[in-house]
Amino acid sequence: MDTPAYTLEFEKPLRDLTAQLDGLRQQSMENNLDLSSEITAITGKIEATQRTIYSNLTPWQRVLIARHPQRPYSLDYVQNLVSGFQELHGDRQFNDDQALIGGTGFFGDQSVMIIAQQKGRDTKEKIARNFGLPQPEGYRKALRLMKLAEKFNIPVFSFIDTQGAYPGIGSEERHVSEAIAVNLREMAMLRVPSISVVIGEGGSGGALGIGVTNRVLMMENSYYSVITPEGCAAILWRDAAAAPQASAALKLDAISLDKFCIVDEVIPEPFGGAHHDPAKTTETLRNALQKHLNDLKDLTPDQLVESRYQRFRNLGVFQEATLAES
Repeated sequence: MDTPAYTLEFEKPLRDLTAQLDGLRQQSMENNLDLSSEITAITGKIEATQRTIYSNLTPWQRVLIARHPQRPYSLDYVQNLVSGFQELHGDRQFNDDQALIGGTGFFGDQSVMIIAQQKGRDTKEKIARNFGLPQPEGYRKALRLMKLAEKFNIPVFSFIDTQGAYPGIGSEERHVSEAIAVNLREMAMLRVPSISVVIGEGGSGGALGIGVTNRVLMMENSYYSVITPEGCAAILWRDAAAAPQASAALKLDAISLDKFCIVDEVIPEPFGGAHHDPAKTTETLRNALQKHLNDLKDLTPDQLVESRYQRFRNLGVFQEATLAES
């Protein structure tokens, strides 16, 4: 497995070993030396270090992997999963939000409607896509496209990857909370199959605004939370540097959320994250989407609505108790 050029701090031991391996290979080629035993030893050490690091990731380390700049974004998956993708623009009220995109395409031989949150790679694209923070018009566009899918009986796939909805003044002036709330209500009543996937960051109502679906899937190194770790740390600990502690307290990682039945399936990733083998990750995601779509296709519209209602209604644990008499 090749190590991407950008490595995280906890991956430093792996980065150093990889540098040693590259040096040995170069030395062997330049000086025509047989260093196969040394190369084999370093390769084994790299594999052992990978197992040690990636088999014991903390919730905060998974957050860092979810934010890795080389991690596949929504459009990367769409381009490889969906053929004939045709992006549709605008909310018919204010603007076209590039942080939240949508359109039609074919998933195999099945027409689907894609709703996706998209970040940018370089500075220009990050600005154009508002760093992946959707505004009210993005959620209204998403709702318009979901209603279009309902009209033509097309399943909806949502790709979630945002720290949250944009909290700026303009966004508040155009009623971002109302736009998200309407989406929650309307998605709950959508009469076509719907599947959402948290592929990176799943933050707050910004994620939930396209996430009220029949099935909620989650990549192994993604997170899904009511708030970012830094935001939680700033509120509870008065210090954003307590983000690792907040990550553990929030139970935002895929393993915890699967245990609590918040998500329906955790999609495994290669050691180190999806960016180490995007093709393999895409195929794993394809298989998961196909499996859940097959499960939903035979349900009637009324059954789809009822199963979605029951899914979210049953989240959490409720207990009743009475005060002991003195």
